[in-house]
Amino acid sequence: MRGIGRRLVESWAALGPRFLPFADVASEDLPLPRLLRLSLFQISVGMTMVLLVGTLNRVMIVELGTPATIVGVMVALPLVFAPFRALIGHRSDTHRCELGWRRVPFIWRGTLMQFGGFAIMPFALLVLAGKGQAGEAPAWIGQAGAALAFLLVGAGAHTVQTAGLALATDLTPPESHPRVVGLMYVTLLAGMVAAALGFGAALQDFSPGRLVQVIQSAALLSLVLNGIALWKQETRRPLRLEPARAPDPSFAESWAQFCAGRHAVRRLVIVGLGTMAVGMADILLEPFGGQVLRLPVAATTKLTALLAIGGLLGFGLAARVLGRGGDPYRMTLAGAAVGLPAFALVIAAAPLDATSLFLVGNFGVGFGAAVFGHGTLTLTMNQAPAGQAGLALGAWGAVQATAGGAGMALSGPIRDVVNAFAGGGGTFLGLPGAASGYVTVYAIEVALLLVTIAAILPLIERSRTTRGSARGDTQAEEPVALEAVSGSG
Repeated sequence: MRGIGRRLVESWAALGPRFLPFADVASEDLPLPRLLRLSLFQISVGMTMVLLVGTLNRVMIVELGTPATIVGVMVALPLVFAPFRALIGHRSDTHRCELGWRRVPFIWRGTLMQFGGFAIMPFALLVLAGKGQAGEAPAWIGQAGAALAFLLVGAGAHTVQTAGLALATDLTPPESHPRVVGLMYVTLLAGMVAAALGFGAALQDFSPGRLVQVIQSAALLSLVLNGIALWKQETRRPLRLEPARAPDPSFAESWAQFCAGRHAVRRLVIVGLGTMAVGMADILLEPFGGQVLRLPVAATTKLTALLAIGGLLGFGLAARVLGRGGDPYRMTLAGAAVGLPAFALVIAAAPLDATSLFLVGNFGVGFGAAVFGHGTLTLTMNQAPAGQAGLALGAWGAVQATAGGAGMALSGPIRDVVNAFAGGGGTFLGLPGAASGYVTVYAIEVALLLVTIAAILPLIERSRTTRGSARGDTQAEEPVALEAVSGSG
């Protein structure tokens, strides 16, 4: 384990600060190799996201012939666990064990759930599709096994990410949180890109046996990556050495205290609205490019990379600005504002039949989503009450995952219903029939972004007033201090 971890971290750190824009977050207490090693849990989560939402989505429908309705239900099952992220965060805040850890036990439990789900997943999928030796088994066995596998993997990924981000918050000072957020999510995007390329290459010559090998490799890799990530990260405070203290508050009490915080509920509403606004397009961008703009498969598959590149640049810019003292509220507003022209370009690509507009808009969507996500997560980390970092990050993750999943779940039916009204040919609302459903979804996303902006603006005004009063208090105190000095002389 140590040898593998050392080589992996050395390779990751060899990129250097030139290619890792957030490497300056390292300090003597938290050196760069240790910080990069911690970020490996995000590669595991990114790999899981790509496998569940991308690779298996296509394999189950095309190669295994599974009905699309069943596939949709299976892919959505991990979202069932998303609302429990707040509870996971609270439990990691208050967890007490004899070994003296708070976050590590939850990261490890999540890892085991991921591993268990991946271990049974390929065989459950083959039984579900009738491709295995147990082809005569009742259909409900395959459905139940696949459902259990997806639930375990989703629950594990949510648990790992919530506790891992809370641990990163524990290890870094507040002024470094923006750069830590950027580093963690750059690692997530890097993991997604690497996983997409790796799974695509491994499954190029598809066979049931190859599917089993790929998913089991993902199971082993998640175990190794998460094990390396958490190794010697959290300081041990054995329970027997801790002084006596009052009982920990219940989740209801902690949640009430969190909601009583300044703009806490409003921030969560903003996270939900903005995430849904940019998340509805996730599963429609590639079909839009193929069906409306008649792009080949090779071209549409590159859209994910283009979206990721936009996200990487967005995270880099946001981390740089916030790391220099920028206002997270303004950064959140900027991310939502960038989405407006980006979706406008995507919409305009349909009537103009302009692929270039679509590509630029797709890049802008990824850029704006990254800036928005960085701003809201930095706000959450900075505004978390003392001792409630896990709860705050869990609430942010729960709202983001639920809103994003709901947006993706709604976008497909909306497109289908509108296209049904438009018919197979002709025009609808001045658009070609095939484009009308997509454009309707994009228009809804623009409306949600406008509502998000309207919700952010009052917070920016209050933040500006608070900062101004704080500067005024500082300036008012200076003459008093000078008088005290002169009086003492």
